[in-house]
Amino acid sequence: MRHTATLLAAMALLAGCGEPITTEATDFQPRVAESQSFGAEVSQQLADLRRVTAAFHDFDAASHAGWGTPITGCMTDAGGAGGMGFHYGNTGLINGTATVENPQLLLYEPEKNGRLRLVAVEYIIPYAFHSRDAEPPVLFGQKFQQVDSFQLWGLHAWVWKENPSGIFKPWNPNVGCANATASVSMSH
Repeated sequence: MRHTATLLAAMALLAGCGEPITTEATDFQPRVAESQSFGAEVSQQLADLRRVTAAFHDFDAASHAGWGTPITGCMTDAGGAGGMGFHYGNTGLINGTATVENPQLLLYEPEKNGRLRLVAVEYIIPYAFHSRDAEPPVLFGQKFQQVDSFQLWGLHAWVWKENPSGIFKPWNPNVGCANATASVSMSH
């Protein structure tokens, strides 16, 4: 528990300044590249994930449901691989487990109109729960990646904005932070 508190404190230090800008419900529909075929089971899991996160296009709904803790500012890759946006977490879910229906983080991209657009989710398992030296956790048939800068395992799922690099890749070249008031550039 002490490790989780330390992790959350460190992540909070990276959080952007100010209050999140809420967004209204949106008609945005996922456009996951059809060329990315993962089989029937994973396709169903991705559909389930979209179903359980659809209401979170409205940031207020996500916040009321537990995903209101700012974890990072708007993140872009210093190496030019793209962005991730703002990460908001449900700290009650950061418990060493990962299930399709309960992503620990929701990722939002800032828009020109001041709204936040839900673009992806991220599953995280801190090293305190699953050693860095252990075999990677697996979800959607994908191995989690080590994120040493945050001392955790992570797996992204770009279910609300197409990622030409791949649905499970960390950075999305179609996501940027140009409309953010606070951003963080980093590599991982």
